[in-house]
Amino acid sequence: MQNDLDYIVLISADAEWKVTRNYFLNHKPTNSPYGEWFRQSYSEESTFKKPVIFFHGGWGKVASAGSTQYIISRWHPKLLINLGTCGGFKDRVNRGEIILVERTVIYDIYEQMGDPEEHIQQYMTDLDNSWITEPLPTKVRRTVLASGDRDLFYKDLPELVSQYGAIAGDWESGAIAWVATKNQTHCLILRGVTDLVAEQGGEAYDGGINIFYKNTVSVMKTLLDTLPEWISKFEKYYFDKVLK
Repeated sequence: MQNDLDYIVLISADAEWKVTRNYFLNHKPTNSPYGEWFRQSYSEESTFKKPVIFFHGGWGKVASAGSTQYIISRWHPKLLINLGTCGGFKDRVNRGEIILVERTVIYDIYEQMGDPEEHIQQYMTDLDNSWITEPLPTKVRRTVLASGDRDLFYKDLPELVSQYGAIAGDWESGAIAWVATKNQTHCLILRGVTDLVAEQGGEAYDGGINIFYKNTVSVMKTLLDTLPEWISKFEKYYFDKVLK
């Protein structure tokens, strides 16, 4: 088994993976214990030339933690990249905005035998984005992303904002960031806001899921279009700071 890939892109949700598969014209997927993966080389016009593996890790914290460790143990990447979607808090972020995740908070931990906050702090992860310098490949919001194995409830939003500074949530980023950090692997998480949650409910809830599917296409296209530039930025950092 060859461990020769510096860059792995982890895609979580099925809808995100479908867009990724359709984005690249020529690829031969291989099965893993978690999902399909394929190796992709970019065109000569790209700012990045090396091959990249795109890996479907599955949705939720369990699949995300397992697939992240699988990727790191098999390929030992210099940079693990998670591209995907998230739900935004209305009046805190807009649909279509790209979030550059600085910190993840796994908020659905309910401890009743001790200090609940202490347990949430245990799985809070700060990502090392010090290598990301201006100009950026696309406009982003540097912020906190909340993760839980469920969709967002409006009643949770005020505390997620006041206590942690979160403005959006997903199902996977917290687990991916935590496992990558434990393995001392650089991790870049970029998530695009597909739908908003407000006091009246979520735009994608109660039969509105098509807004998620529709906006997933545009969000993932933006992330995949700019991916070579993000990797090129890390390549420069790695050459200048690590190899020299």
